[in-house]
Amino acid sequence: MRIWYNNILDNTRYAVDVRGNRVRVGRDTGNDIVLNSPFVAGEALALFRSGDHWELVALGMNGCQIDDEEVHGGDTHEVAHGQTIKLFPFTLTLEIQGPVVEAMDANMRVLDQEMSDLIRVIHLDLLRQMDLESGADPSRSLSDEYLLVLEQNLEEIARINGLKDRKKARLVQHIAGHAVRGEILNELVAHAGQQTGGALVEDAHWSRMVSQVPDRERELQNTVQYFSAKLGIAAIKELTGQIAVVENDFWSHWNAMAPDISTDFLQYLAARYLKKEIKDIVFGYGPLEDLLRSPAVSEIMVVSRDHIYIEKAGVLENSGRQFISDEVTENIIQRIVSRVGRRVDKSAPLVDARLTDGSRVNAIIPPIAVSGPCLTIRKFPSRKMLIDDLIAKGSMTQTVAEFLRAAVLARCNILISGGTGTGKTTLLNCLSDFIPDKERIVTVEDTAELQLNKEHVVRLETKPANIEGAGAYTIRDLVKNSLRMRPDRIVVGECRAGEALDMLQAMNTGHDGSMTTIHANTSEDVVLRLEVLVQMAANLPIQSIHRQIGSALDLIVQLKRMRDGRRCVVQVTEVVGVDPEGHGIQMRDIFYMEGEGRGSVLAPTGSLPTFMGKLIELKLIQLDKMYK
Repeated sequence: MRIWYNNILDNTRYAVDVRGNRVRVGRDTGNDIVLNSPFVAGEALALFRSGDHWELVALGMNGCQIDDEEVHGGDTHEVAHGQTIKLFPFTLTLEIQGPVVEAMDANMRVLDQEMSDLIRVIHLDLLRQMDLESGADPSRSLSDEYLLVLEQNLEEIARINGLKDRKKARLVQHIAGHAVRGEILNELVAHAGQQTGGALVEDAHWSRMVSQVPDRERELQNTVQYFSAKLGIAAIKELTGQIAVVENDFWSHWNAMAPDISTDFLQYLAARYLKKEIKDIVFGYGPLEDLLRSPAVSEIMVVSRDHIYIEKAGVLENSGRQFISDEVTENIIQRIVSRVGRRVDKSAPLVDARLTDGSRVNAIIPPIAVSGPCLTIRKFPSRKMLIDDLIAKGSMTQTVAEFLRAAVLARCNILISGGTGTGKTTLLNCLSDFIPDKERIVTVEDTAELQLNKEHVVRLETKPANIEGAGAYTIRDLVKNSLRMRPDRIVVGECRAGEALDMLQAMNTGHDGSMTTIHANTSEDVVLRLEVLVQMAANLPIQSIHRQIGSALDLIVQLKRMRDGRRCVVQVTEVVGVDPEGHGIQMRDIFYMEGEGRGSVLAPTGSLPTFMGKLIELKLIQLDKMYK
């Protein structure tokens, strides 16, 4: 069973795969799912398997709500697939599979763990036998002779550890399945001609298989073609769809056909896969290698050595892959950050880096990371997203895209708002494409992610303090400096502190058409957020801050990540000005989306912005298009 949960005040959804027959939910850290809120009881509820179904026991005094039915403390209620549990301020959604599927999944998890244990043993034996350093440099030149000796040693160690033992036939069959599945995925990516791994996997010269047997390799290619045909990959045009079919359907076909495959061939495939995995650990990025190459994976999150989560199509899921030890995890983190001249150790246990392809890396190790080394990689897309792509994905309508284009050309000041991972930077990139080529643009970012295809762009990036604690340049420093660089427009990647005041002042002092992003859940919350950020820079009265906001901003574009992973524009709001009576900010929605379902539409509200006359006069928009 998988449980999705989120705070109703936040767009981010989390997923937990339940392993076993019982799961506890509550505020205390000892629970399987920890809901950090004072409104949630220490032990709020428990879910447990009863026969072939699941039941819920409400433990907290306030009980909970299943769909629209109240369940009081001490009550037991049967739960089904797709039901939503409301435990203020959280909602939990259940994905319950049938008993047969759950048994198959449990068997897969057992075999994956046995495979991981075998890889750990082989890796340790290889380190001792060849006197290898676990932190070997992947950039060193590896000859075919060296790799051949290494692969032969690996094969012998695997044999000693029972790879050819009949008692391990199921495990060998499972490892061989991983080998075939990996080859199918590699061929799909290679055929699509996509460079998906970016800065991390560009020099994987150790990955070639020197000890391969030509007859067996031809047999492997025939097997790959057979299973590709079985999966119907040729009928699917998009690479992401092809990858999804392999990941969802491969194992059912493999488990049905593998018993008919010769034992010798299965052992060859298993040995081949183990060689690849060990070489990735010694010279590359271990279990992250395949994830980095997959175009379907947009983010990789190492929670602990045996829990590696990924994001696909906006949805978080457990990858099923794991490191063999915390030491290997930390060595690979060192390998990653050293590529960009950064370091992480006990004296500096946290590092935030941008790779050469633009991907973002955040790593944190003990003593700060209690559960072991943690790593987050937000992969840089292989191709820049365009506004037409957002329309095709349903993130916005053609009408809204044309309106935003007109607003950019008319030099409106635009603020893009949303939660983490809602696509703020992507939309900022797309809107920046509309800026005329003749204008001078200065961009200011924490990590340079913007891809402005313009000639006259000056890119500024923050710099952390050196080891002595000096030499730091913050977003605020760079925004102030950008005002002296004669910009036509200033584009700030994100306002998260006192730079919000400098950005508002820039918008109010002749730099019309500037843009930035901010973290907020609704357009209305943007004002509250700006109040806090501005007061981090100066102790100004709220009325003065409101006057700054009212005169600086023209539009707020609100983004939200839906429950199904889609990222959508849900509000386009005009900042009209300061309310003369209430002294707050006057705002009106120009476009608004109700609900989160597939049928929800970002529709015009009927209100026209005060600058509509300017857009029509400049022939940037036609009034009738606002109501299509």
